[in-house]
Amino acid sequence: MDATAAKIVLAVQRGDSINRVASKIGVSYSWVYNWIERLEDTEIIVTTDNGIQIADHEMRQQYADMMAALYSRDTISQEDAYVVPHFADMEFAYTEIDAAYVWTHGGYQIARSHDDYPVFIEVHKRDVERWIAFFQQFGVDMTINERPDAGDVDGNVHYVLFPKTDGIDVEWVDGNPVIPLDDAVDQMMENRPAYEPALEIIGKEYDRDIDASHHSAMSAD
Repeated sequence: MDATAAKIVLAVQRGDSINRVASKIGVSYSWVYNWIERLEDTEIIVTTDNGIQIADHEMRQQYADMMAALYSRDTISQEDAYVVPHFADMEFAYTEIDAAYVWTHGGYQIARSHDDYPVFIEVHKRDVERWIAFFQQFGVDMTINERPDAGDVDGNVHYVLFPKTDGIDVEWVDGNPVIPLDDAVDQMMENRPAYEPALEIIGKEYDRDIDASHHSAMSAD
């Protein structure tokens, strides 16, 4: 019953590669590789030509109970805020502030602090009740469609869910599922002054003609 082993088993989705699992939980490839071998030896997971999958679902549930107990005893760190949703075994995608955060590889933050750290994710509407139960199990606050006031939530990290009825489009960046870049840019353009630095980063890195000029505008002022 090791925390790293638990994170691996809980984060695995059928077909994942070792590299993707390592990225999801923020652990080195070599360390995850070693654990994958051990977990395969004990027949908890299996690796196939199509990737990794869970073989022992009863053990997965035991790991889930263990990790929920651990996380519910203390506040979730900013780093683990992006690990915990992978344990839910449901599809999701980072959106809003977190779309900018993920697409800029953590290079842009806005309107968040260590004392008030909401994480914004799109989920399937059909899964909302399961998400609510999941976050309750982990002792983490969550709201739907609207960011709460900081004083209305316990702890630092909390989650804001945006239920979708027409499916979720997901791209993967640094082990994180996120809404497509075009959708992320559209969201940022709706509040362009706040997101100008992120738009500038994205324009340069992804060769997008966004005409973001935060730094030059600041210099001109």
